[in-house]
Amino acid sequence: MSMGPNGSEPTVGQLVANASKDLSNLVRSEIELGKTELKKTAVAAGTGAGMFSGAAFLSLLAVILLSIAAAYGLTALGLHPALAFLIVAVFYLLIAGLLALLGKRSIGKAKGPQRAIETSKESVEAINKAIGRGDQIEPAESSVRR
Repeated sequence: MSMGPNGSEPTVGQLVANASKDLSNLVRSEIELGKTELKKTAVAAGTGAGMFSGAAFLSLLAVILLSIAAAYGLTALGLHPALAFLIVAVFYLLIAGLLALLGKRSIGKAKGPQRAIETSKESVEAINKAIGRGDQIEPAESSVRR
């Protein structure tokens, strides 16, 4: 730490400069820590995503094999093989239609970030009041899609 002109106490300017330098070093250190943590998290997330992808692929293969087994099971009950495979295919089409209907209904309920839009408008109003300039700052409506 540097000293003031009389050699005893640092000046206010020197204290501010030292505080600014220390704050800058602290921010850089925090950013580096964040980068290190994010790298570890990204590696773990990538590994987990790869594992889920493998599980999904093997599940798909199992569904295909179980579908063939179900069709052959219907054939063993006396149905013609073509009719047995057709019954299994129609069953899957019914499930797909039901999932599509539920998905459409769920998407229809999605409204967007209403609370975030309202709080950002309130923040802009509070800033405008705090700086005493009235309505000088306008929220960017074009960037918010509803």
